[in-house]
Amino acid sequence: MLESFPLSERVHQIRPSGIRRIFDIAVANPDGIDLSIGDPDFDIPDPIKEEGIRWIRKGFNRYVSTRGIPDLRQELRTHLGRRGLQFEDLLVTAGATGGYFLALMSVIDPGDEVLIADPYFVAYANVVVMCGGVPKFIDTYPDFALQSERILPLISPRTKAIVINNPNNPTGVVYSHEQLQLVSEIATQHRLQIISDEIYDQFVYGDTPFVSIANVSDHAIVIGGFSKSAGMTGWRLGYVTGPADIIEAMATFQQYSYVCANSIAQKAAISALSYDMSPYVAKFSKRRDRFYQGLRGHFRMSASRGAFYLFPEAPNGNAEQFVNEAIRNKLFVIPGEVFSQKNTHFRLSFAVADNKIDEAIEILCALSEKFRG
Repeated sequence: MLESFPLSERVHQIRPSGIRRIFDIAVANPDGIDLSIGDPDFDIPDPIKEEGIRWIRKGFNRYVSTRGIPDLRQELRTHLGRRGLQFEDLLVTAGATGGYFLALMSVIDPGDEVLIADPYFVAYANVVVMCGGVPKFIDTYPDFALQSERILPLISPRTKAIVINNPNNPTGVVYSHEQLQLVSEIATQHRLQIISDEIYDQFVYGDTPFVSIANVSDHAIVIGGFSKSAGMTGWRLGYVTGPADIIEAMATFQQYSYVCANSIAQKAAISALSYDMSPYVAKFSKRRDRFYQGLRGHFRMSASRGAFYLFPEAPNGNAEQFVNEAIRNKLFVIPGEVFSQKNTHFRLSFAVADNKIDEAIEILCALSEKFRG
């Protein structure tokens, strides 16, 4: 047996994904109820798939421009312009997470600090570490709102960026115009780069319209993509808008990492931009209502206004114990520590069929009574 070489120090600072750990358990128990992963349960709509197939047959299967194919870039500019987003330039990326990685590579140096609104998507802190940075967490409990008194004390001379996720995974919170304006003002005052992950921007429920940070700030990096809005999770296609100098730097880093985003996915995404996904959003809104109404008398939680998730508080304030008991009942949810410095809540996805939601409500309510008893 060959003697192994030592691993890099950063390897020891990265936690394996807690989502994938629970998902792997769920896969090994196909008779259970899997609420662990944020993968839309609808397939890519047929017209979008057919567009991809058409371009495969036409031989559009080679490398393309690092920045993205020109026709998709133009369609994205038009699409985002209709929504009033302010930006100088745009880059098509290998998924939204790929865009986040390139953004951090472009704006932080080793030892720089990055503020992250907590709770947060599992990749955010780990990618900061991968880039040599230091994550610092903005406590938003219990209502998950952004407040100046929670942000300002964290800022130091080494602070370079602030990361938000809107709509938020795992809480389902959608930030108000006022909260985004607050972030913009703090970023301007302290010369911080805003990075806003808006991958769930099409999945917003209720009457209040979604506001992008790019509707408020003209210097923000905004990450979007097609994984959630068109069900294209496996096609790994995202995009980033922002200041021209940052997009130029990101394109350079992409040349030497991902090279370019998937050529076929880019052609299919042009048709995805004009495809009416509102029936899918309406279905998810009804599922959200079904789940929330079924659980609200048993758990403390806010009504999700976006994304695919609810984030209830565990009845005894100990998500680890509660999630372990749920797993024993073949109900697979994610403990809050995967997304947070705290472990008081748990995440469940409502990207599942109605009958699974009803079964999950029954199990969760019974477990709630057990833990309270």
